Amino acid sequence: MAWIKTIPPEDAQGVLKQQYDAAIKRAGRIFNIVRIQSLNPRVLEASIGLYKAIMFGPSSLTRAQREMIAVVVSKTNDCFY
Repeated sequence: MAWIKTIPPEDAQGVLKQQYDAAIKRAGRIFNIVRIQSLNPRVLEASIGLYKAIMFGPSSLTRAQREMIAVVVSKTNDCFY
């Protein structure tokens, strides 16, 4: 697996600190999918916005169905996340 530089929570400032704080509030921790985008906080912010739109926005799918799709796609791609 590749090693990618990330900004640790104790060094986060500005938009990144806001996103890290929101991640902790949302999930209780900062998952690697969030940390991996830490060098570009604006991209992280957009990514979280996209995630929220897909998982919580208006849809004929339930939240549970959306989560099941995400699990199947992750498993198909051999992604343990």
